[in-house]
Amino acid sequence: MSKSLIELAYEFVSRSPKQVPFKEIWEYVKANCGLSEEDANKKVGQFFTNMMLDGRFVTLGENEWDLRERHTFDKVHIDMKDVYSDVQTSDDDSEEIEEEEEYNKPFEESQNEELDEDSENRDEENSEETF
Repeated sequence: MSKSLIELAYEFVSRSPKQVPFKEIWEYVKANCGLSEEDANKKVGQFFTNMMLDGRFVTLGENEWDLRERHTFDKVHIDMKDVYSDVQTSDDDSEEIEEEEEYNKPFEESQNEELDEDSENRDEENSEETF
């Protein structure tokens, strides 16, 4: 029975004494599975996702990977406060409001023109009734 792509990656990384670039892991997996370039190109995205989701692996930045068991929690833990601090805050809502106002401007102008016409028509009707 042949090994899965992720099992081949685990085998390769566990043999390496240090962290390994993703490119080297993928080259090893491709070579040991006998994937054609076309098949490899189709599978690389899913393989990367599988590595991200597999709890045995950890990315150390700069696309370097290693086994999680070789690292302390402090070294590989990502504080989500740091991740979400880059997300726009409510202070940035002013830009969104400006964009919405710019988008709606032609519609409002059109609506105002219609209201002006209706008002003029009513004024004319009212002036005709008084005479």
